[in-house]
Amino acid sequence: MYWQKLGCNFAQVNAIFDECMKEAKLLLSKDGTNVYIENARFIGKMGRGPEPLMVYLEEAPRVASELGEESLVDLRAFAHYMSTHTNFKAMVPFLQTSAAVARRLHSYAAFKMYIEIIRDMMDKTSASVHGHHTTFPSPGLPDLLKQVPRLLSALPLNGFKNWVDYGIKYYNTHPDRQIDYFSLQSADAVAVMQRERHGTLLVDNERKLDSYMRALWSDHGYLIPYSLAFDELRKAMPYFDANGIHLPDVYDDERGVAGIDRYRASLAHMAAHRRWSQKMVVDNWSPFQRIAVETFEDSRVEYLAMQIYPGLRNCFLKLHPVPIEADLQLQGTSLINLRLAMLSRAILDPDCAYENEDIREFVDRFFTEMAQGESSSAHIASLALAFIARTRRQTDASPNTYFDNTLVDYRDDNRHLWIFIENSDEEESYDLERKAQEEEQVQGLPPRHYHEWDYSSGNYRPDWVSVYEAVHQSGNASEIDHLLAKHAGLSKRLKQILDMLKPQDKVRVRYQEEGSELDLDVAIRSLIDFKSGCAPDPRVNMSHRTDGRDVAVTLLLDLSQSLSEKAQGCNQTILELSQEAVSLLAWAIEQVGDPFAIAGFQSNTRHDVRYHHIKGFSEPWDDTVKSRLAAMEAGYSTRMGAAMRHASHYLKAQQADKKLMLILTDGEPADIDVDDQQLLIQDAKQAVVELDRDGIYTYCINLDPKADEYVSDIFGQQYTIIDHVDRLPERLPEVFISLTK
Repeated sequence: MYWQKLGCNFAQVNAIFDECMKEAKLLLSKDGTNVYIENARFIGKMGRGPEPLMVYLEEAPRVASELGEESLVDLRAFAHYMSTHTNFKAMVPFLQTSAAVARRLHSYAAFKMYIEIIRDMMDKTSASVHGHHTTFPSPGLPDLLKQVPRLLSALPLNGFKNWVDYGIKYYNTHPDRQIDYFSLQSADAVAVMQRERHGTLLVDNERKLDSYMRALWSDHGYLIPYSLAFDELRKAMPYFDANGIHLPDVYDDERGVAGIDRYRASLAHMAAHRRWSQKMVVDNWSPFQRIAVETFEDSRVEYLAMQIYPGLRNCFLKLHPVPIEADLQLQGTSLINLRLAMLSRAILDPDCAYENEDIREFVDRFFTEMAQGESSSAHIASLALAFIARTRRQTDASPNTYFDNTLVDYRDDNRHLWIFIENSDEEESYDLERKAQEEEQVQGLPPRHYHEWDYSSGNYRPDWVSVYEAVHQSGNASEIDHLLAKHAGLSKRLKQILDMLKPQDKVRVRYQEEGSELDLDVAIRSLIDFKSGCAPDPRVNMSHRTDGRDVAVTLLLDLSQSLSEKAQGCNQTILELSQEAVSLLAWAIEQVGDPFAIAGFQSNTRHDVRYHHIKGFSEPWDDTVKSRLAAMEAGYSTRMGAAMRHASHYLKAQQADKKLMLILTDGEPADIDVDDQQLLIQDAKQAVVELDRDGIYTYCINLDPKADEYVSDIFGQQYTIIDHVDRLPERLPEVFISLTK
């Protein structure tokens, strides 16, 4: 049905369409999928060949999953604009990097700003020729678009805009130098990038800040960045809603507070609201009354937060402005912001001594209210309304409003506090619709995206591979027990070796002149020598040392279709022999006591790499794990590099001196969407380099007799080829023992 709607005759598109639709249905709602196909049909009819359509089909679902389905329209509209422009050749790199940019910007509004930056560059760098209307395409634009993921990983969006504007200004009439600048090949480009690289980027600290929220507040939310660079009239403030917690994309160090601590202060303030604030119906309140309630409620939740974490006060004090009381004498100016900022500062700072009687009275009333221990949003709102009634001035309605030292920029905009009765029906229906869309889209864990090495270009393809992880299905655990019983003789031989590998808590070190205790045998012998007139051995003491073993192991199993073939000279399939070998290995590692995990992988194009958890590091070797191992099935292909990178994500987190990844496979890396035989071999080789850099030792056990042709390219000398597959149950534990003894 969707293929008919697409109305496409390109054979190249037909080859990838089913896989793209599989990912689209997982990431998009039904309406979003229809929009996705309509946009794809439009792009396919633009007359630019199959490549833009193929790239759109591959990248658009991931853009929409990051930014929302409304971004599909912007993606198509800008691709169409580029196709009608002299820079039409830049359309493909724009689409190719769109998903990586979306993941970096994390925000639909920021993505629209990014598009405007690119549009502005297109219009400014297309140079006119001798005053005629004929124009040349921007020579540096394709190179810029290829570098965008790298640039946005180092710069906030306003810094990226400044970097682009610099290149336009100084190299617009020098095509070769423009290419060097926008491809980051010139010293000038790097220098300007370093100049614009400032502050603490939210995207680089998301995990740290999420841990802060979970650990201190037992709370968490999706952190969404927005840019402060494009709101000239009114600076955006942090806020939270149903979509997540919205924060600036970058915070500079300010007033002696590091950028990361500014994020923590803002999150602490919003976490306090989320814990203690209640919504209020405000249809009958004036704007002045709402501003006052916001200020009092901000002060209330911060007071409660500081009762739990007193150290927050120091950070809040540094970031809170200090209003100037003398400015209350200004004439013809609305001073409501000044009065409220003074009151907020006086509540926060015990040493602040304002002379204004109204401020002092309501600060005292605030603390009296809090001391009674029954404070709520409604109680504090009544105090705020009383403050407005007491301090209201005729000049408060003046358009000339006082703002100096009144903005508390780490606080949110308090949109979460208000209920407007006249809008409630619409809001409720919107929430129900959104929840229905979310339920439709949630069909399992979202994919993890990994880069893939392209050896021909010497660079990574960003966010190229989608890895879907799940706990492996269960089978009959008794089958694994039967396999272990079948190899009881081998188990007995292995156990003698394994007992020597077991870590000993303490090992005696004898013949020490100084030690923790007397070595009685040596002492008696020395005494006999002394009484016999011989020189006694003075080394009569002994000490102890810990003989520890600190190894974490991941066993990664290739579960591709070729494992279902019969092993040569044997009645069993390679999969059945692998089950026996892995069962014995797991039993052996359990005997030694090393923490270990088992996982399997298979792939069906880059859009669908499946990672099956069979045993986690924290799980015991029990019937639950055995049942998963018994249910192993072979299918699809072998995209090894992506699976290794994903497995390393868990192995890196283990607290162990030595980390070993064993890969059991029966063939070379391959997948149905890759024609170049070397591409996935070189990507797996690059993955080995990455893991080695992270302190993970990789070792391959290969069951392919012809593996010599490629396995050394990937693993160097770190591999074993088992020609006689029927010996796998015996050889696999032996390899592990030799690697860890």
